[in-house]
Amino acid sequence: MKKTIAVLALAVLTGPSLLAVDRGTPAEAKAMLAKAVAHYKGVGRTQALADFNAKKPPFGDRDLYVVCLAPNHTIAANGAFSSYVGQSVDLMKDADGKPLGKALWDAGLKGEGSVQYRWINPMTHKMEPKVAFAQKVGEDVCLVGAYNP
Repeated sequence: MKKTIAVLALAVLTGPSLLAVDRGTPAEAKAMLAKAVAHYKGVGRTQALADFNAKKPPFGDRDLYVVCLAPNHTIAANGAFSSYVGQSVDLMKDADGKPLGKALWDAGLKGEGSVQYRWINPMTHKMEPKVAFAQKVGEDVCLVGAYNP
């Protein structure tokens, strides 16, 4: 009981930052995507995809992570959900049942684009609105998105 009171007192004294999830912003997502594209071009596809899957800084930060789609529309990298690697993006739907594969691929083919959808946040484990920024690099389309509850 005393520990519970102490934790609650600490939460009140330190304010909402202790209880709130520190989220990435759309500007930070765009910056991470730019770093990912430069890294991909610098080290090559194989090493870049391995680095993105590892979700280590600078390619994994809070709820920001890199996803890359291969030309055969499979997921080549996913820094938050490694179990998705190798799966067809064409079969994926967001929380509202909206197909994602073509929209994400097409956004990247435009040079730079974005897609809005609802997806599970790896930090909160809740379905939340998300905007993903996409860019074609090499043979892949890479994305980084920011959640906005």
